[in-house]
Amino acid sequence: MKLADLEEQMRKAVEATQRSFNTLRTGRANASLLDRVMVDYYGTPTPIKSLATISTPDASTILIQPYDRTGLSGIEKAISLSEVGLTPSNDGSVVRLNIPPLTSERRKELVKLAAKYAEEGKVSIRNIRRDAIDAVKKQEKAGEVSEDEARDWQDKIQKLTSRYIERVEEALAEKEKDISTV
Repeated sequence: MKLADLEEQMRKAVEATQRSFNTLRTGRANASLLDRVMVDYYGTPTPIKSLATISTPDASTILIQPYDRTGLSGIEKAISLSEVGLTPSNDGSVVRLNIPPLTSERRKELVKLAAKYAEEGKVSIRNIRRDAIDAVKKQEKAGEVSEDEARDWQDKIQKLTSRYIERVEEALAEKEKDISTV
């Protein structure tokens, strides 16, 4: 077992949590709000960014210009049904999303959602820790490592876990601040 492999897995868990945070709107137009929206395109769930150019012409508008105009209604429908909480307007060639200012109630909901995403990230990191510690215990039982070495490995794994959980908490604090800023 290598600590570098564990660190890589934990880093990926933090990155996944950060990507989840990016899908939460903060009152400013951001193309990553649509990252989780899947469009039913000829029977296949497809991410919007694969079907269209997404741009933010100003701080309160997202403009979606599909490569194929036949996908316009599917994109509009997918956004309407998604958790994004925005109403698309279709002018026949592009879909516009106007980002209204967030209400204090909506901000509280978004903070809760961010906390949920952070908890998912922490659970993922803890699962990586559990698997690593189980592997160390198996090696100890098999006689591949001594009891002291196993304890040292477990301490190193715990320190690594704590460091990455702290990174998730820092990212959460930053996102909460971003959401709460009017």
